[in-house]
Amino acid sequence: MPNDDNANMIKGEMSPNWNWTRPIAAPGHMAVDFEERIDFDRLRGYRVARTRWALQKSELGAVLCFDNNNIRYITGSVIGEWSRDKICRYALFTGNSEPYLWDFGSAATHHRLFSPWLDPDRCKAGMLGLRGSVAEEAGLFKQAAEEIKQLLQAEGVADMPLGVDICEPPMMFALQAVGLEIRDGQQTMLDARQIKSMDEIVLLNMSAAIVDGAYQGIAEALKPGVRENEMVALASKLLYESGSDDVEAINAVSGERCSPHPHNFTDRMYRPGDQAFFDVIQSYLGYRTCYYRTLNVGSSTPAQEDAYRRAREWIDVAIEMVRPGMTTDKIAAKWPKATEFGFANEMEAFGLQFGHGVGLALHERPIISRLVSFENPFEIEEGMVFALETYCPAADGNGAARIEEEVVVTPDGCRVITLFPAQELFIANRY
Repeated sequence: MPNDDNANMIKGEMSPNWNWTRPIAAPGHMAVDFEERIDFDRLRGYRVARTRWALQKSELGAVLCFDNNNIRYITGSVIGEWSRDKICRYALFTGNSEPYLWDFGSAATHHRLFSPWLDPDRCKAGMLGLRGSVAEEAGLFKQAAEEIKQLLQAEGVADMPLGVDICEPPMMFALQAVGLEIRDGQQTMLDARQIKSMDEIVLLNMSAAIVDGAYQGIAEALKPGVRENEMVALASKLLYESGSDDVEAINAVSGERCSPHPHNFTDRMYRPGDQAFFDVIQSYLGYRTCYYRTLNVGSSTPAQEDAYRRAREWIDVAIEMVRPGMTTDKIAAKWPKATEFGFANEMEAFGLQFGHGVGLALHERPIISRLVSFENPFEIEEGMVFALETYCPAADGNGAARIEEEVVVTPDGCRVITLFPAQELFIANRY
């Protein structure tokens, strides 16, 4: 690992101590005394510094975060996938001092004991509505809004707009009722998160390495008679055994289900010659993958091979263009129009010829698509990490090719970190 100086990286400037001619590391999971791996204090310090920088360049006085990815980014705390859709945890960060964290019941006590980087006086238990299960009339939203207003006054930023990423409507109304001006805080947090430190890049590389291994297991097991749901179960087992902390979703799509892409899995049984594609969405220490691969069952047809070749060409031309200073509209223009591969318009084809940032969230900046990039181009910068994905249905209707590569933007191009073989259509258990 490089000896990064967070002060050099707050604005997204990669440390001059990093030698990009070296491979990006994918070390083991254990902490060891004989080599440097992830420096978690440095990681947390970088993320707080980036958030402070993003706040300073915004018009906000503070951000109030209910999005678990933002909470983890600011506080270095997590209580698992269970909380992702509950909107029950929240954090407040003014940029003038350390963050406040309200966590679910006893988790607050746990953080005071086991998370020494957090100020124990700022680790509080909190509860709101649990997506409406607790009615507004219970008074928890009002109580929380009043407490937040008092803290903002103490920090000297109560007269400035408060950025909020996501929240339940009663919480929004309660914040407005105490006189706070509410604005979109998600954009500020995305500003902070779009440039990764080398610790984050190594974690993303390790996350991809876990999926490399899962695809090896998929390839060995992909045979006639096995079902899509069985492959999802196998991949989930392999991922958790390898250190994944959250298998968010695995798409397993095959045969006639490939076109149009349904974005799910079923109990369909694989048959000889099927084209099958998978998307593995999981995280290692919070850092996610979005990693498609297409494999055929035993054999392939000329139409399937042609579909794969075209999808590969589309992704390769995009990868070749990735470098600092490039804009997303130029990459999107290299991809086919929706009508060229069977869709009525770009909205229906959204997500098929696609690029998106990956980090603590599955979709970060930049977003690359013919739907949005022409009207709102975005400049690519060193230190961004994003996925590029393409899709092409087979001309005979028997399958479709789906490929995705994650790339790290370097000073003179990019580095691919998704390494399971994909230059040619992979035939599993050829016969």
